[in-house]
Amino acid sequence: MSSSSTDTVRASHILIKHQGSRRKASWKDPEGRIINSTTRDDAVAQLKSLREDILAGNSKFEDVASRYSDCSSAKRAGDLGSFGRNQMQKPFEEATYALKVGEISDIVDTDSGVHIILRTG
Repeated sequence: MSSSSTDTVRASHILIKHQGSRRKASWKDPEGRIINSTTRDDAVAQLKSLREDILAGNSKFEDVASRYSDCSSAKRAGDLGSFGRNQMQKPFEEATYALKVGEISDIVDTDSGVHIILRTG
């Protein structure tokens, strides 16, 4: 087995954008009306609630990502595919590599917004 297999990870995520996000529009809010009125604290509260539902078994990560994520990866149930070091924003990369396969992160802040990450590979 080559060592390169450990150099990449695979993850899905749920992104909630807010007023401080670098791009204030998404597939579900093309004009950015909701995003521009969402504070970071509101985004974190929404994401924490979604994460609790997933961890409690009330919702599936994939379903929540498809419905709520502001990332275009929502069309793929949040799947970002495989990626290596220096391909994602640093906080996102560090959080993903720190997870074991099947684990869900706490809230991760990036320039894009706030995320929860599910490591899938």
